[in-house]
Amino acid sequence: MKPTKLIEKFRNYLIQIGHNQSTVYMLPSLILEFLIFTRKGAKPEDIITEDIHHFMEHLHVRPLKRRSGVLSDAMKNHYAYALRTFFIWMESTDQIESNPASNYEFTHYKHKEREPLTQSEIKKLFDATDNYRDKSLLHLFYSCGLRRTEGVKLEVNDIDLNKKLLYVREGKGCKRRVIPITGIVRKDFYYYLEKERAQTNTNAFILGYMGKGMRGDMMNRVIQRLGKKAGITKEFSLHYLRHSIATHLLEQGLRIEYVQNFLGHSGIESTQIYTKVKKASLKDF
Repeated sequence: MKPTKLIEKFRNYLIQIGHNQSTVYMLPSLILEFLIFTRKGAKPEDIITEDIHHFMEHLHVRPLKRRSGVLSDAMKNHYAYALRTFFIWMESTDQIESNPASNYEFTHYKHKEREPLTQSEIKKLFDATDNYRDKSLLHLFYSCGLRRTEGVKLEVNDIDLNKKLLYVREGKGCKRRVIPITGIVRKDFYYYLEKERAQTNTNAFILGYMGKGMRGDMMNRVIQRLGKKAGITKEFSLHYLRHSIATHLLEQGLRIEYVQNFLGHSGIESTQIYTKVKKASLKDF
C-alpha cells in the first residue's frame, strides 16, 4: 500500500473515533514524516522498534521548517503520541502482526510551565487594540476561556447577545457548554458584528482580511502582534489567555467546580493545575 493511502485510512480512523480537527490534521502528517524517514512506507509491516528509536533520536537534531532552531519538547511528545496511536490502530486492524512501539520506551518531556499573564498585562493587550475584531478575539480566549479550536469553529449564531450567552457546540471530546458573557464583552461583540464585520456568506465569527474564517495560526499571530505593541516581552500564545483567565477566576475566589465547567474540563484534575494562585481581584475586561 502506498504511504498516502495508508495515511488517508489513518486520518479517517481518527475522524471516526472523534478526534478534533487539529489532531486529525497533525497526527497523519507526523506519521508520514516517520514513514518517509524509515523508507518503509510501502511496507509498514517491516518497521521494527529500532526504526522508531532512530527516528526519535533524529528529532533531537531535526531543524524547524519555517525558522531556525529544533523541535520543542512538547512537539516531540506529539510525535510519540502519533506513533503510539498509529501502531495501535495498525495492530488492532490486523495490518501488522505485532506492535513495534510496544517495545519502545518513549521519553515523556515535561511541558514548560506556563506563566499566566497578569491582569495588568491583559489590560495592556486590550489597550493595544485599535479595532473591535481584535478586542473580540481577545475576549474569546481570555474573557470566555475558549480553546484554540473552539475559537476557530465559533460561528455568528453561536453568540446570543440578548441573553449574553456564548455556545460552544463542539468542544474537546465533542462536548457542549454555555458560557455567560459580561456587558463589556457583549458591547465589543456587538460593535464588531454591526460596525466592522464584512457582509459575507461565511458563518465564522472571527474573519481574516480576505473575509473568510480566520485560522488558528493567524489568530495566534494577531495576539502576538498585540503583545509586542503592548510591550509584553514574555512568551505567550492563545492558550496562555485561557490559562490566565482560569488563574484570575480562582484568584477572585470562584469555586474550582465553576472554573471546571467554564473551561469545559471533563475532570477536575485538569483544573487543579491552576490552583496555586494568590488572592486578588478580577476586573471585568
